[in-house]
Amino acid sequence: MPEPPPGYFHRADDSGQPRPTVIATNGYDATVHEAHFAHAVAAVRRGYHCLTFDGPGQGRPLIHQGLVFRPDWENVVRPVVDYALSRPEVDPQRMALIGWSFGGYLAPRAASGEHRLAACIADPGQWDLLEALRANLPLPPAVRERLPEIAPADLEALQGQIRSNPSLHWTFQRALWMHGLDSVADYVRIAGDYSLRGRAEQIRCPTLVAWAEGDPIARFAQQLHAALQCPRTLVRFTTAEGAGGHCEETARSLFHQRAYDWLEAVFSSPPRG
Repeated sequence: MPEPPPGYFHRADDSGQPRPTVIATNGYDATVHEAHFAHAVAAVRRGYHCLTFDGPGQGRPLIHQGLVFRPDWENVVRPVVDYALSRPEVDPQRMALIGWSFGGYLAPRAASGEHRLAACIADPGQWDLLEALRANLPLPPAVRERLPEIAPADLEALQGQIRSNPSLHWTFQRALWMHGLDSVADYVRIAGDYSLRGRAEQIRCPTLVAWAEGDPIARFAQQLHAALQCPRTLVRFTTAEGAGGHCEETARSLFHQRAYDWLEAVFSSPPRG
């Protein structure tokens, strides 16, 4: 039988009474164990159960099973929701999905097709991986404009930078590994599959989009927020607050405060028809 994906169910208490539950999905870098501190500790303190897991392209599924990323994250989250609903201590009307880092794409994408969720949090909000590459890759303007069409000669200068910069080299090698690809050109060609165009409009549940001032990955958070047709909230985090970095990592408690205050307001509202 296939090895089940690793996951942990963190109980807020042992009463067995149905409680609101947060399902946490990772991004490129973190594993289910890091999610304990990123999500579960704060959730339990606020009286929420928390279900953390690693999906394809993450942690053990990637390393031991060879499962690589897929853009249709709703099909990854659906069995996780099935499992949550099998537990009597989970309130089926109060389940939220939160994604951090690249999970800021994965969580909204999942919510666009998994409508049993009562809330979604994107930290930070993302929009389109190809657009992010077009904005950030050091390529000539003419090459950027015709992406995802790309030729090996277009990437010669970039490949030189990658080889000479250990951090950049690891960034791209990691991306190729996680997506099961052989070249940077292949990565550029599949990037457009990871887009919320035409999907953001399908999200029905209230959605919080986080935007941190100094986080380049949050560059398109406001674009995601504008595209949503569900109840939506854009929450800004600033450098002056100490929360301007990626995933508010130097002031994570401030993110938790605002995110869970928002969740409590959502869950205390009458159910939508």
